[in-house]
Amino acid sequence: MAINRREPATGRSLADDIRGRDDRELATLVLSRPDLARPAPADLTSLAARASTRASVQRAIDALDEGHLRVLEALVVAAEPTRSEDLHPVLGLLGVSEAEAPTVRSLVDDLWARALLWRGSDGTHVVRTVPEVLGPSVAGLGPSYRDLRPGAPVPTEAQVRGALDVAPEGARTVLDRLTWGPATGVLPTGPAGTTAVRWLLERNLLVSVGSDRVALPRETGLVLRGGRLHRSVRLRAPEITARDVSARVVDAVAGGAASDLLSRVDELCAAWGAEPPRVLRAGGLSVRDLKVAGRVLDVEPERAAFVVEVSYAAGLVGDDGEIVPVWAPTPELDEWSASAAGHRWAVLAKAWLASTRAPHLVGSRVGETAANALGPGVQWPAIRGMRREVLVELASLEPGMAADGTSIRERLHWRRPLRTATLLDGGIDGVLREAEWLGVTGRGALSSPARTLLGRATATDPSIPSSSQTQPPLDEVAAAMSPHLPAPVDHILVQADLTAVAPGPLEGSLAAFMRLASEVESRGGATVHRFTPDSVRRTLDAGWTAADVLDTIRRASRTPLPQPLEYLVTDVARKHGVTRVGSSAAYVRSDDEAVLDAMLATRDLAPLRLRRLAPTVLVSDTDPRLLVDLLRDGGFSPVVEGRDGGVVLTGAEQRRARARRRTAAPTATPVDEAFTANLVAGLRAAEASADERRAEERARPGPSIPTTDPVVTLALLREAMADGHGVWIGVTDQLGATTRHLIHPRRVEGGRVYATDEAGRERTWTAHRITGATLDTP
Repeated sequence: MAINRREPATGRSLADDIRGRDDRELATLVLSRPDLARPAPADLTSLAARASTRASVQRAIDALDEGHLRVLEALVVAAEPTRSEDLHPVLGLLGVSEAEAPTVRSLVDDLWARALLWRGSDGTHVVRTVPEVLGPSVAGLGPSYRDLRPGAPVPTEAQVRGALDVAPEGARTVLDRLTWGPATGVLPTGPAGTTAVRWLLERNLLVSVGSDRVALPRETGLVLRGGRLHRSVRLRAPEITARDVSARVVDAVAGGAASDLLSRVDELCAAWGAEPPRVLRAGGLSVRDLKVAGRVLDVEPERAAFVVEVSYAAGLVGDDGEIVPVWAPTPELDEWSASAAGHRWAVLAKAWLASTRAPHLVGSRVGETAANALGPGVQWPAIRGMRREVLVELASLEPGMAADGTSIRERLHWRRPLRTATLLDGGIDGVLREAEWLGVTGRGALSSPARTLLGRATATDPSIPSSSQTQPPLDEVAAAMSPHLPAPVDHILVQADLTAVAPGPLEGSLAAFMRLASEVESRGGATVHRFTPDSVRRTLDAGWTAADVLDTIRRASRTPLPQPLEYLVTDVARKHGVTRVGSSAAYVRSDDEAVLDAMLATRDLAPLRLRRLAPTVLVSDTDPRLLVDLLRDGGFSPVVEGRDGGVVLTGAEQRRARARRRTAAPTATPVDEAFTANLVAGLRAAEASADERRAEERARPGPSIPTTDPVVTLALLREAMADGHGVWIGVTDQLGATTRHLIHPRRVEGGRVYATDEAGRERTWTAHRITGATLDTP
């Protein structure tokens, strides 16, 4: 086992390594680390400098899977320079080295391709910034002895093993607790524990890092671990456990879920258009309003939150921006509603995939408060990448194969080992659940429209960064889903029990009528609607007559109209408008005196303070619309009367929020293969120009002229003038080009240099154009 002792590399560097790569290798580097291309570097040297910055290295390491990360950690811990064979003991591959050797070499090559390593004549080296990003506790090991005790001699491996061989039982117990991390512990309080720790400190197996804390040095930890970094070998991704569902069944189930989502979005927008909920002061939707939405949609709160969030992401609902703001449908809803079902689903699916909001966080604790739907607490940018990663893993299976959720979580833990396990598990479960509701998956398997949604390239390669992904056109996604959506139907089956069965999703106008005239009683392959007195009255309030209602139902029904339904509609219509409400503040007028007598005798209406002005007239101080609502709650059926004595139809007004202001679409070209090829060609040309300039500089007479501060330059010129020496200066012209001159200064004053040039001519230069100076040495 080799303890890491970093020595400065000689002869080469990361910049030399990158300059020595061919075009294909440079393109691979840029595609794997797209941040290096934004903005485009000036030349290959600039590319190398950017690749070694802490921010860029942090992004590159965050994107590593567990296999690459373990090899990189082994390279950091192992002594430099390193060969791939030297990593086998540290990776725990003793006894299986031959079988795993190709895998280790491939992982090392990938790390080199991403410029996290560079190769010199003496072997492979880790980029200087990598240990800084990984931190002192690599793989749970503590800092090295040299970092804990600067200047003290580092114990050798033999010394560590010798001390461990004679360690007492109490000392071994302490070491066992620190071996696999964390490598820092608190001093024990008992006498036995104190004695054991003192014994370890005296033999440098532990190091004190505070008044009550000790640390296990890396050298001791490696010996205790048997020279390996981890308990197990996990260089390859775990396999996904899957079952065969049948691609045809998957697409059918996904189509049904998509159709169900479209109908629920329609219902939500219709409900919010009539009675928009308030926007909370801190933003978002209140828990009470979310529960109301759940009852309207007949779903649990979690699913209601998803419908609300996906509608918001697609721009179908929004904050209306009024003085008292509410959540209401936007003008985009009208265009969306008029589109074909496949197009409508594609809009929702693409919005969900690109959204940075996480509906599964609704109701979870964010600080001291719970996250509300549509509120700021649901914003989580990491969920966008997590959605794509989950779907890409599902796309790696054969069509019709459903993945086990546990194996998906294990595989993504391997893909992203630096993410917090709790957040990752919650995000994965949320994505899988939402994908099923959306119709992206069916019975746990990815649907064929979802494969189109992902795009052809990313559907099979999870390593492609998001900046390099090309999104499929909306029409292509819509065409992929359309064949799997249930065909809309233009009829219903009315039954004698005041119900109507819709054998599929209803077409637009009929669906709108049924939402108005009935209540949804049950959902599924067929939706059951029930006609009630309230639903019929709601239709009459919207301006329909009893004849219109019955004629519409009769035309849409494939079964005869039952008498109970006709009785219901005519009975509600007969009572509708018998009682009228106006403003006095408000009055109640009815030709039926018995109705007014019943109102006055109803105890629940006492707060209205109804007073009889005439046998057929009552008055109240209550607002007319509120008075209508309260009388209806009391079992009466009044309507609003206008100033001319006519009936004022009070159908639900469909409110619209202002269209959300959308930022302009980004104009940056994606970092794809075409862009990368152009970038590499430009870098090659810039590097060739730089080589030419360096060659010209070497061919010029005289020494190299460093860039110097103007004060230093003037002092050097005065010194040369006093001693009679020549001076080489660099001077920039009006075009920015730099020229070299050998001069003998005669006078330096007023920001100017008066001198004789190499041809013996008297010339003058302004000090601010002199880039640097150096004495002419014989």
